[in-house]
Amino acid sequence: MDMNLGNCPRCGRLFAKNFRDLCPSCMKDIEAEYEKCLEYLREHKSATMIELSEATGVTTRQITKFIKEGRISIANNPNMMYPCEVCGVLIYEGNMCDSCRNRLARDISAATREEEAKAANQEDRRNGGAYGVVDKFRAPER
Repeated sequence: MDMNLGNCPRCGRLFAKNFRDLCPSCMKDIEAEYEKCLEYLREHKSATMIELSEATGVTTRQITKFIKEGRISIANNPNMMYPCEVCGVLIYEGNMCDSCRNRLARDISAATREEEAKAANQEDRRNGGAYGVVDKFRAPER
C-alpha cells in the first residue's frame, strides 16, 4: 500500500496527504479561525479586514483566503476588502484590481502582436522575402 506522505506547508509536520494538503491539526485550526471570523462578522458587519484580524487573531492572509474561497461573503460584509496582488489597492474579488488586470491584458496583447510580427518576418526570410529570387546562372532542370 502506497501512502502519499508530505510535510504540512503550514506547520511542517509529516502527514498523510489529503484533499486540502494540510495536516488534520492545521485543518482544525483553520476551521476554528473561520468560526471566529464568522462570529465576529455577525456582530460587526461593517468591520474591515484589519479590524477583523485584530479582533480574532486570524492573519489577514488567512482572511483573504476565506474571502477568495467564497467562505466570507463580501455582499454581507461590504468593508471586507483585501489588497490587489500587484499594486496593493483594496479590492473585493479576484487577485488584481481592474487597472492592473487591464494593463496585463494590454501587455499580453502587445507581446502576442510582437511574436506574430517576428514569426511573419522569419517566414518571409525563409521564403526569400517578399520577392522570389531566380538564379539566372543555374541550368534549368529537365
